[in-house]
Amino acid sequence: MGFKNKRGSRVYVFHAVAGICSAALMFAVAQLASAFFNSASSPFFALGSAIIDLTPPWLKDFAISTFGTNDKLALFISIGVAAAVLSALIGLLAKRSFALACTAIIALALVLASAVAARASTSLLDVVPTVLGAVAGIGALHWLARLATATVPEPGQGTAAAGPSRRIFLRGAVLSLAAAALATAVSTSVSATRNMAVAARNALRLPAARTKAKALPEGVQIEEANMPRFVTPNQDFYRIDTALSVPQIDPNQWSLRVHGMVENEFTIGFDELLGEELVETYLTLTCVSNPVGGDLVGNAKWLGYPLRKVLERAVPQAGADMVLSTSHDGFSASTPLQALTDDRMALLAIGMNGEPLPFDHGFPVRMVVPGLYGYVSATKWVIDLEVTRFEDKAAYWTTRGWSERGPIKMSSRIDTPRPFAEVPAGEVVLGGTAWAQTRGISRVQVQIDDGPWEDAQLAAEASLDTWRQWRFVWKDAAPGMHAASVRAYDAQGKMQTREKANPVPNGASGWQRLQFTVQ
Repeated sequence: MGFKNKRGSRVYVFHAVAGICSAALMFAVAQLASAFFNSASSPFFALGSAIIDLTPPWLKDFAISTFGTNDKLALFISIGVAAAVLSALIGLLAKRSFALACTAIIALALVLASAVAARASTSLLDVVPTVLGAVAGIGALHWLARLATATVPEPGQGTAAAGPSRRIFLRGAVLSLAAAALATAVSTSVSATRNMAVAARNALRLPAARTKAKALPEGVQIEEANMPRFVTPNQDFYRIDTALSVPQIDPNQWSLRVHGMVENEFTIGFDELLGEELVETYLTLTCVSNPVGGDLVGNAKWLGYPLRKVLERAVPQAGADMVLSTSHDGFSASTPLQALTDDRMALLAIGMNGEPLPFDHGFPVRMVVPGLYGYVSATKWVIDLEVTRFEDKAAYWTTRGWSERGPIKMSSRIDTPRPFAEVPAGEVVLGGTAWAQTRGISRVQVQIDDGPWEDAQLAAEASLDTWRQWRFVWKDAAPGMHAASVRAYDAQGKMQTREKANPVPNGASGWQRLQFTVQ
């Protein structure tokens, strides 16, 4: 009896493996087919994007605070684990009834096709890769399930008959996984070959700015260990957005539509944008999900065309107070019209730190706006600007409980020493950054343990729209566990609020306090 139970449990394992291998082939074939359709037609990426769209604000905030810029990798892993469990269950269902298992795969394909069709840039034709993947998955499951069933000998055959059948099944499973890996590799190769956007970006030579950014003054950089660079390198710049698969748009196919409550609706193409009077500016961007002391903030030199010039051409009508910007992937942001028409340097950006925008930072065109969190202003891959009113339209994250206007809160952080670091006794140097875009930083103070607040040395100021670094020397630091706190003041002398607030719904606030050990 025990031997029979062992044999029975083994066949269940084989059917579960059959389900997993079939699912791998299903997604791989769909991914390969998607290389010949819209880049958003991949069912795996479409499903992930749908999950992001349905994610409540508290869960998004938890994911970013827990995983930081690896939040999408965590989502990929979670989807992969869930898909493996579901496919194993479908494989077990196939042991009982292949018809029911087939029905489950069709139901899954319908869910995936719906996710693909719901993307902003797809059409009904883009569900074809999902259909092809489902057909491949059903065929593979039918084959592997029969092989798995054959591993249990018929009555009277004896146990020796199961040996060759097991080897045949394992070969079939390995063959299915190899086919899935090959399809994935071919998909990557075909996508790279067919992608004109990569070639266009590599060939692009940015025009010189008519108005160049002011030269950075000496002393903007505090040269201490662990201090960030004043200008964040592109590869280190934080990335937070809703695009699970980074859009790769051929600039020759890109255009921006400007419409809504305007006197003159128009569309502008990339070549026309390159011919406008472009300007350069240094600007610090901040994510609303950045916690106190967090690193979801970066500073870069941007090249672009002032958005106020775009809106001057459109001539907004009386009563309009918001511009709804929409991305190629369907994301939207609600930006106060005033922030795009006043004298701040809000741009349609095409360059970042002397090169065309990286794909994951919005190539070919994105928005950057001083003084506003990115979720209401920094739309990447922007293709549409609608002049409207807050009372008439709502953007992606404002429909999910976040504030509709998103002004950046003044903030400061300690970059060195790191939390719980060990430093030598004697002279301890603390350093960090502070920002209050459009207002500037005039003062930073540091408190050691519960002692008095003391002024830190400020680095040179580049502009009101960039962060400012600071340095503080604590002399005669005694051995033991200590704490340091930091707070900032803006150019008008207003102090950073001590009141603690979570990122939801309009940004975190509070003074950072960290502990470290003096040895």
